[in-house]
Amino acid sequence: MTHLNRSTNSISTARFTLRLAAGIAMFAGFALQANAEYAPEYYSGLDGKRKETLKAAVKEAVKTHKTLGYTDLPTYWQYSDVYPEKYNGQTRWWEMYSNEVYLIRNNQTARSSFSANRMQREHSVPKSWWKVGNDVEYTPAYSDMWNLYPSDGPANQAKSNYPLGIVERASFDNNCTKVGVPVYGYGGGAEVVFEPADEYKGDFARSFFYMACVYDDISWQSRYNWMFVRSSYPTLQPWAYEMLLQWAREDRVSQKEILRNDAVEKSQGNRNPFVDFPELAEYIWGTRTAETFYVADQTGGNVTPPITGDPELTNPVNDEWIDFGDVAVGGIGTTYVVLQGKNFTAPLSLRISGTDSDMFNLSTRSISASEINSTGEYMLPIEYLPTELGEHTAKLTIYDGGLASSVFVNLKGEAKPVPTLTRLQALDPIDVAGNSYTACWSAAPEAVDYYVLYRTRYYNDGEETDQIECPTNSYTITDRNPEVAESYSVSSSSLGYLSERSNSVLVEASGVSNVAAESALTIAWREDGIRVLTSLPEVEISVYDAAGREAGHYSSLRHGDTVELQKGVYIITSPSLAKPVKIVI
Repeated sequence: MTHLNRSTNSISTARFTLRLAAGIAMFAGFALQANAEYAPEYYSGLDGKRKETLKAAVKEAVKTHKTLGYTDLPTYWQYSDVYPEKYNGQTRWWEMYSNEVYLIRNNQTARSSFSANRMQREHSVPKSWWKVGNDVEYTPAYSDMWNLYPSDGPANQAKSNYPLGIVERASFDNNCTKVGVPVYGYGGGAEVVFEPADEYKGDFARSFFYMACVYDDISWQSRYNWMFVRSSYPTLQPWAYEMLLQWAREDRVSQKEILRNDAVEKSQGNRNPFVDFPELAEYIWGTRTAETFYVADQTGGNVTPPITGDPELTNPVNDEWIDFGDVAVGGIGTTYVVLQGKNFTAPLSLRISGTDSDMFNLSTRSISASEINSTGEYMLPIEYLPTELGEHTAKLTIYDGGLASSVFVNLKGEAKPVPTLTRLQALDPIDVAGNSYTACWSAAPEAVDYYVLYRTRYYNDGEETDQIECPTNSYTITDRNPEVAESYSVSSSSLGYLSERSNSVLVEASGVSNVAAESALTIAWREDGIRVLTSLPEVEISVYDAAGREAGHYSSLRHGDTVELQKGVYIITSPSLAKPVKIVI
């Protein structure tokens, strides 16, 4: 069952007619953005930012504002939170918690009307969530108009300090506000949640986005951390921002919010950028976090569509098995599980349980809905880390995300003893041609998973080594350059362990020189000196500078040894060289 896309009868016929008469309707946010009025430089700091840096830029743009008096809020609300048309010739409060008609009568001030109607000043993000002791006024959030709205008294009392969510079983329902037990996966662990009417879910989402940016560093109380956590990013809990993003997609910015944005700026001195830019939240928490935000791009273009179908996990299927195979005790075996699905409305939660659960490890316990919804899949790595011999099993549970039921995946692996591997012997290559040859080596006497061939090529400006997995004890090189010397050595691999690396065989630029050759020596250039390439057990070289002075003598160099030299021109001589070699460092 889908919970975020149900039809609703929460708007009374009279109220709906009234809103149509005022010409206030819900439109796509990008079509309305052109009506917003703000200074050209107001949002310039948002350009070129994305994700957490964009969130920080939002805070810098709007955090400075006038701190209003809490009791004076109705005086300001009479310009921002009233219907633009008269009701029987009198002004009507526009509150988002009920369908009641609350008037500012012709002989009343805004504050006296508030008292007469027994209305209340309601924090959309409850003040108890940041209260320190009995003090809630230490932060401007206490009277920030982007967090407070006029409210029906009974609805305000019913919603209390509960988090937003989707109500499955209501204990309070006035056809606009619902309070009750949440749908599975919503509420962040709270037993009761508050669900606003569908027509206002986007309004509340954009208020929460604003609060998560401007007040990310206030003392969010851990006992009320259902939706917020004290952090510069993401500040909102994953399940919370996923739900709020969905609400914002379904309930796009209305003309009511646009007019309120201008009115609040006149009273308080700042705007809500999530009203001015309906896609902004997607760049910070949603499907567009990999994109860079530019104000100029927000006048039109792509709008993130709402989720319109039921959450669905198509892979893995329930009760399937994933086999890690054989892994050595103390080793690590990693398998990637491809999660495929769509229409997730909250983060997917992951848990490993069972007798051998401590042998398996997850890199994450939660996957945001947007990470799967945007591409349709997610690669989940799972590690098998056995600490004792034998077969091990566990169970992966995938739940939340709006799924009607959990999906279970069986995990199994077998731990083997750490293998003992023999050092191999690299052999002469065969079938040597201008651009190819076949590297050969002795077969391992014990069972192995594969061989690793280390191929090193020596260029004038340095060397390059490749590692090649080989199923048998030979491998044909097909891209040899006959003008470039190269060498190869080999190891065997079993259960993630490698044998000691073998001897090295040199394939000279002019041909082949193996470990049995009488004379074979190549001097390779390095940025900081030279490298010795030889098929002899040891070689002797002398190094002279350009003036003929001996810069060094080395009597027992082996293949692969390096000699560090300062910048300059050097002459290398050796009994193993047919003629001296000139090297420029």
